[in-house]
Amino acid sequence: MKYNKYVGLGIALFFIVGAYFILKPGDKTRAIAMKYPFVLKSMNKVSLTTYKTDTAETDSTPLITASGFKLDSLNPKKHRVIAVSRDLKKLFSFGDKVKLTNAGVFNGIWFIHDLMNKRYKNKIDILINPGDRQTSLEGVIISKI
Repeated sequence: MKYNKYVGLGIALFFIVGAYFILKPGDKTRAIAMKYPFVLKSMNKVSLTTYKTDTAETDSTPLITASGFKLDSLNPKKHRVIAVSRDLKKLFSFGDKVKLTNAGVFNGIWFIHDLMNKRYKNKIDILINPGDRQTSLEGVIISKI
C-alpha cells in the first residue's frame, strides 16, 4: 500500500522518457537546420525567365523598377533583382529577400524589386545584363527568408 504513489510516479516518468526518445529529432533534421540557418517562411514552385533593361521588355523607364529602385545601367545584374507575377505579389513584398533553388546559375539570394505584366501567373523574372543570354526554367523553388 505504501508503494502505490511511487508506482504512479514511475509510470509517469516512463511515459515522459519514452515520449522524449520517440519525438527526439533525428540527425537529418539537425543537418537541414545547419544547412539553412535562416527561416524559410514560404516556398513556391515557379517558372523562371530572364529580362533585360530594354524598353522593349520593360516600360518607358527601364532603369527604375516598380518599387522605385534605381539600377546601374552598365551592370544591372549586380543588384540581384527579381520581378514577380502579380499573383505572387500577394505572398512577397518589395524588398523581400528570397532564396532560389533548382535554378542552376541563378541559385542563391535575390531581392524582389519589380513586378511583371498582369498576364503572367506563377512566374518570376530575373534581371540580367544586356549582353547575357536569355534563359527559361521550370520548377524553380522560391523561398522567402
